[in-house]
Amino acid sequence: MSGARIPGRRIAAAVLAGALPALAFPAPALWWFAYVALVPWMLLLRSAPTGRRAALEGWLGGAAFIVAVHHWLLPSLHVFLVPVAALLGVLWIPWALLVRRLLGGAPSAVRAGAALVLVPAGWLLSELVRSWQGLGGPWGLLGASQWQVPPALRLASVGGVWLVGLVVVAVNCAVVLLVAVPGARAPAVAGLTGCAVLTGMVWLWAPAPEVSGRLRVAVVQPGPVADGPDSTERRFAAGERLTRTPAGGPVDLVVWGESSVGEDLTARPDLARRLAVLSAEAGAPLLVNVDARQPDRPGIRKSAVLVDARGPTGDRYDKMRLVPFGEYVPARALLGWATSVGRAADEDRVPGDAPVVMSLPGGVRVGPLVCFESAFPDMSRHLVRGGAGLLVAQSSTSTFQDSWAPAQHASLAALRAAETGRPMVHATLTGISAVHGPSGERIGGALPTGASTAAVYEVPTARGTTLYVRFGDWPVAAALAVLAAYCAAAGSRSLRKPVRGPSSPPARTVRG
Repeated sequence: MSGARIPGRRIAAAVLAGALPALAFPAPALWWFAYVALVPWMLLLRSAPTGRRAALEGWLGGAAFIVAVHHWLLPSLHVFLVPVAALLGVLWIPWALLVRRLLGGAPSAVRAGAALVLVPAGWLLSELVRSWQGLGGPWGLLGASQWQVPPALRLASVGGVWLVGLVVVAVNCAVVLLVAVPGARAPAVAGLTGCAVLTGMVWLWAPAPEVSGRLRVAVVQPGPVADGPDSTERRFAAGERLTRTPAGGPVDLVVWGESSVGEDLTARPDLARRLAVLSAEAGAPLLVNVDARQPDRPGIRKSAVLVDARGPTGDRYDKMRLVPFGEYVPARALLGWATSVGRAADEDRVPGDAPVVMSLPGGVRVGPLVCFESAFPDMSRHLVRGGAGLLVAQSSTSTFQDSWAPAQHASLAALRAAETGRPMVHATLTGISAVHGPSGERIGGALPTGASTAAVYEVPTARGTTLYVRFGDWPVAAALAVLAAYCAAAGSRSLRKPVRGPSSPPARTVRG
């Protein structure tokens, strides 16, 4: 930046503007704000005097966004959250450069039209890279802020949360053009119209799930249990008591939350017998979650285990995608010191090998997920392609009980249900537990944080296949293709551009 001093007000503005989109997510859940939340940040980037300044402001804004959306991790990571956010903030630099290049100055109608496509694609690229499990996973994807908006959920059934995010960023881009570029109002209006038409067409013509039956599912939420040497037993006893109390007649499935059983059922046959008795009394299988070592395998696993009146059925799913630092420390030899700073895992848990689809007596098949696996669109899609008619996420956010985390986590079930056209049960130890139907709609009331209770939900099952299940992450492929074409065209132009060589020195004459 040629040694020029960076104005402090622009640094502060970049940080503040990057953090603003967090308000669109739960707990504030200002879903409508998502459609203008990027505008201040984009206005700042388009006015950056140099590309290096735009890159800096994109990095600062991206880091601020990560901190704002994940601020509830501070009790676990403490100061470690800041370098993590700084690392992930780098992913927004290409997007920031695109914003400056395409929206800066007085863009022509062609350049403005290109911005309406390329700027959303650039944003999606940053989301795609950080969705890798090792970088924290796809938590806080912008499209996920629309979990309670029926037209957006229908978009998700066509192109997943990715398509929703592209539309949200395109609307922000059009608003920037309307506000800052008077000469580009025609393409801006065309962009807004295109987003509205696309949403309307999907709403009218995309296949909606066809309800095929009903399942009665009991969700058991034991509530907070004080830490202590017998806390796992007290939690088990609370789940046991609540399983016997839900009103409303027989059920088809009882779901307990993550880590609801603290010892392996093979090593503790007495616990297996108690669960079998509960299943017999309920007249339905129990899906519990075991967080323990197995006698015949090394390491600790988190496992969804199905139990009926005879005991464990043999259906078991070991959690595949573990939470960085919470369940394992990446590159522990290098980053193991994090265990002394926050609540990072003292011992790495062992991941499972493959997804599992479990069968209920009535013929419905269940696809289990554990904890933040519900944030990954591909996992629920693969379960449905494997025959799952009901998705179940077992979770525990008790460490973050009084933060935005429980509401953010529970909201993801709506997206996964809408994407796959299958209902989803989100069962937790301490709340928020919630159930969503095959279109992403809320079924019944959520169980709030802190509540010790059980509830029975009438869950509609559905047949048919959504376009997202059929074609997968096609918006991602389309966005990457558009960006690749743009980069190829830009590279071709730079190669065709004549290179000016150094000027020849003036000829000298010799006067005789």
